[in-house]
Amino acid sequence: MNIEEFFLKSVGEWNSMRSGHSLAFQEFDEIRSKIKIVPSKSNDSRVIKFLKDNLIDSKAVNKAFLITWEAKNEWGEENQKEKSSGESIIVPIEISKTEGKIIRSVGYAEAVQVESLYKILEDGTLIIYSNYSYTFTEERIWFVSNNLRSRSSVTRAIDSSAILQTSYASEIRSLNK
Repeated sequence: MNIEEFFLKSVGEWNSMRSGHSLAFQEFDEIRSKIKIVPSKSNDSRVIKFLKDNLIDSKAVNKAFLITWEAKNEWGEENQKEKSSGESIIVPIEISKTEGKIIRSVGYAEAVQVESLYKILEDGTLIIYSNYSYTFTEERIWFVSNNLRSRSSVTRAIDSSAILQTSYASEIRSLNK
C-alpha cells in the first residue's frame, strides 16, 4: 500500500474515541470526535493557496486531502467539558513507495503547520514523525478492518526526549449516509 492508497482507504466519516494520558501533568482525557476525510477537489482555492504558499509544485502532488473534526472532551467536571473543531489540509508527497513526507496545515500535537516524515510498514501501518517547536510525535495509524482504524501516538520533549503524552484511539467508519 502506498500513501495515496492509505488516504483513499481512509476517506469517509469516522467516529473516534481517544484516550489521552498526559504524563507531564498526570491527567487522563477521553475525547470523542467526528472526523471526516475527503479528497480535495483540484480547483479547491484553499488547497491551491496552501500549495503555492509552501512552494509545492501541484504536478508533484497526486492528491491532497481535507480532514475536518469536531471533538468533545468527555472527562472532567461538567462545566469544564471542552469542544473543539478544525480543519487541516493534508498533502502527502511520496519519495518512495513506502516513505515520504506529509505537509499539514494544522499538526497533530500543536495547532501549527508542520512537515512530517512518514513510512508505511509491510502490514499497512502508517507511521508519521513530526517535529514541532518544543515537542516531537510519533503517530501510528492502522486498519484493523475496512471500517475500523486504530491510532496511537507518543509526544516527547525535544530537549530531553521525556515522554509528555500518549494516546490511543479507536475509529469506526460511519456507514450511515
